[in-house]
Amino acid sequence: MSDINIRKKGCAGRITLTRPKALNALSYDMCLAIEAAIDDWRDDPEVAVVILDAEGEKAFCAGGDVAQLYQTGKEGDFDFARRFWADEYRLNNKLHSYAKPVISFMQGFTMGGGVGIGCHGSHRVIGESSKIAMPECGIGLVPDVGGTLLLALAPGRIGEYLGLTGARMGPGDVVYAGFADYFIPETQWPDLIAQLEENGDPFILDRAATAPPQSKLAEGESDVNQLFAGDTLEEIEATHAMSDSAFAAETLKILRRNSPLSMACTLEMLRRLRGPGIGMVPALEQEYRFTARSLDKGDFIEGVRAAIIDKDRSPSWQHASMAVPQADVDAMLAPLGDNELKLEENS
Repeated sequence: MSDINIRKKGCAGRITLTRPKALNALSYDMCLAIEAAIDDWRDDPEVAVVILDAEGEKAFCAGGDVAQLYQTGKEGDFDFARRFWADEYRLNNKLHSYAKPVISFMQGFTMGGGVGIGCHGSHRVIGESSKIAMPECGIGLVPDVGGTLLLALAPGRIGEYLGLTGARMGPGDVVYAGFADYFIPETQWPDLIAQLEENGDPFILDRAATAPPQSKLAEGESDVNQLFAGDTLEEIEATHAMSDSAFAAETLKILRRNSPLSMACTLEMLRRLRGPGIGMVPALEQEYRFTARSLDKGDFIEGVRAAIIDKDRSPSWQHASMAVPQADVDAMLAPLGDNELKLEENS
């Protein structure tokens, strides 16, 4: 496949995304190819580690390829998107629980679906150019691909801030928020990958890692905690509106652009994941309840139209304000019965 290069080299199973002109956006076929590879390598004695990287300087993977999901949904075919998300989430879960080291090298943009393949492995490497975000509320989705788990585990209310606004994290923020483990200058990556191919020893990353840049998120965490402490989206909006800080004013503009239903559901999902039984499988199952309904009952079609298709940046959301009834949130996150996403804890 021209969009992805999968091969074995030395002790490593290598997966390289090869569509840099599209910012290595993740297609359905790419997801299936990655899953097939890691399934093949699970019991392969020649493969000691799995390495995920990407061509180009601008992005490791700037997200999923949503145009096809939009087109099929617009035509009334909701099953294609549901199948895509179910298969993608199964891959995310397999990477998270893989029995061998999974090492990702994430330069430039890593967003949405890129987080799902790059941020759940055992050894997650970033560099100077790395920028990570979960901007799904801007297109009528919720942070998915296991992103809600990462957000729920972030310090304080950082997860609410990142999930509701889609704010981009710089390298220091990425490590602070728990989306990556190692900051290593990008000039060293080719040599490290060559060593990993030769000896399959991920501990070389510990020796190569250096302190990441200062995190702006860490510096502003107390402000974030105060601004996002509200139990509801309305309360969070009111807290921002009453603040006289420039940060609150700028954040409020972003909140008022995004889908109220998506943000309210994201808020609820993060709170639920901080309770008993937190883990990747509950996170993905909860995400799928929303995404499976997002085309016919959510804001996804309108969000993609406004942001990507027509690019008018003027979506007409279902809810005109942040006063989203709890019943609407509960309806989007209710169990799907026979259509529930079924994942194994150690798949």
